[in-house]
Amino acid sequence: MKNIHLKGSWIIKATKEEIYKIISDFENMPKYFPSVAESVNIIEKQGNYQKMNAKVKSFGRVFDVKMQTELLPNIGFKSSNESSFGTSGNEEFIMEDAEGGTRIIYTYNISIHRLFLRIIGTPLIKWFAMWSWKRAFIDKLRKIVEK
Repeated sequence: MKNIHLKGSWIIKATKEEIYKIISDFENMPKYFPSVAESVNIIEKQGNYQKMNAKVKSFGRVFDVKMQTELLPNIGFKSSNESSFGTSGNEEFIMEDAEGGTRIIYTYNISIHRLFLRIIGTPLIKWFAMWSWKRAFIDKLRKIVEK
């Protein structure tokens, strides 16, 4: 399988504005989410569009990722990512009002470019990626913004 579609949805007991302050602050991602990002550098910014170079953590390793991101104020972001891991993809982090807080709808459409990674990685990525991301990002975000 060359393409994988990941999707998750969670409710966080905070406003969209509180969550957006954290998730749109990419350069501080390593501070907020140290198990996800080692560094994020914005190399170009035009309005709500920015290009970034990041060092992200996944599967116990650090990978270089080039990101082209569109910020959607108080809604979330959309990003096209290309990784040295041998993947690329389109990521969306979208927020909507929900009873008791904000619903996070996260999708990531991943293309796997390395044959070896497709063979051994597809089941691992499908299962482990969302489980890991929830623990490292969503659970940590909850601790930051829920009161």
